[in-house]
Amino acid sequence: MFPEYFAPLKEFGVLGSALRNERGDGSGEFELNTVSIADFNPKGFKGVDDSPFGGGVGMIMRADILKQALIEGIVKPGNYNLENIKKELHIVCPSPRGIIWCHKEAIEFSKHLDFKNSKDIVFICGRYEGIDERFLASYVDEYISVGDYILTGGELATMTILDSAMRFAPGVLGNKMSAVDESFASGALEYALYTRPREFEGTLVPDELLSGSHAKIESFKNESSLEITKKYRPDLLKT
Repeated sequence: MFPEYFAPLKEFGVLGSALRNERGDGSGEFELNTVSIADFNPKGFKGVDDSPFGGGVGMIMRADILKQALIEGIVKPGNYNLENIKKELHIVCPSPRGIIWCHKEAIEFSKHLDFKNSKDIVFICGRYEGIDERFLASYVDEYISVGDYILTGGELATMTILDSAMRFAPGVLGNKMSAVDESFASGALEYALYTRPREFEGTLVPDELLSGSHAKIESFKNESSLEITKKYRPDLLKT
């Protein structure tokens, strides 16, 4: 309903560079397109949703309007197979009914973003009270929940999914180790990080990091990671 949400995602940071294909090789592997659902309703925003059968609060996004947006806004312009949409598209809906998003899920989902993958991804961004179940049953392949709380719409959830999963896709991060040597990669939080100046408000950079000894540095990182995890996320150690 609000494509404008996604403009900053394409303008800033490493994701923006990937989506603008600034690698300089002209390959253009990543492309993010937004489709405004209201464009496929004769009344625009009015009539995209309607009151629920059986009563209840809020408004429900209509199945027929969503199908129209999917077919006319994505399938036909993209020259996808109209008779077998799911053969070429993987349709995702951020929803509380989905599996809880985490580091492991981001890595797994990034496989959909591999250039060799034969399917493109479509995110259905729900709004209002929810989406007509008939559309969900017919077209959605996967549900993903970014946490046990409610957002006003699926746009922010979709950007969260893309931001965390694209980091594991080939060519997005300049240094591949950036996605490996970080919080949750080893099941614990990342170790304490330091840079210049060597002294800040009376606190010095730990001697181990300045020793030049790989063994001492590695030992410090492991101990620091464990200490920080115990202090801030002891639940991770239980798992």
